[in-house]
Parts: sequence; C-alpha cells; structure tokens
Amino acid sequence: MKKMKKRDRKEKETLVDELVAPRQEKTKHLFGSVKVGERGQVVIPKEARKIFGIEPGDILLVLGDVERGIALVKADALQEFAKKILESSGNPQDD
Repeated sequence: MKKMKKRDRKEKETLVDELVAPRQEKTKHLFGSVKVGERGQVVIPKEARKIFGIEPGDILLVLGDVERGIALVKADALQEFAKKILESSGNPQDD
C-alpha cells in the first residue's frame, strides 16, 4: 500500500514538472563573469543568451534591488505576463 502512494505522488510530481514548470536541464546556472566596459556595457555570455532565448534587438528590462542585486528580464516576457493578468481580471466597467 505504501509503495502505491509513493508511486502516485511521484506521478503527480512528474505531471506538475511537465505541465507547470517544465525543466529540460538544470534551472540554476553560473555563466562566468563579465567586465563592465567604459560605457557601462556588458556582454551576456553566449550560453546565457541561448538558454534564455535572447536575440539581437531584444529589449531587456534592468531591474534592481539594493539587497539582492540586478536582474535582466526580457521585456516581451514581462509584457505577456502583464497581458495575461489584465485578461484574467476582466474589465471593471463590465461590472
């Protein structure tokens, strides 16, 4: 009986991984280091660009937290997220 429960739990975890948070490879990476140029520019390592689908011409948002550091987010990914939130909240004028 216990083996059946463990198997069922594992199947549910696998389903969640596949549908909610698919992970084909490791999810945390250290890409090395970059040097800030005279104009404040950095080069994003090739492997990072490949994993995150960053192409020439993409717009990245630079977010910052004094305690946690700087983060780069693809603007189109954040825009898509905001669009889904607005769609799910409905139009307040319809109420």
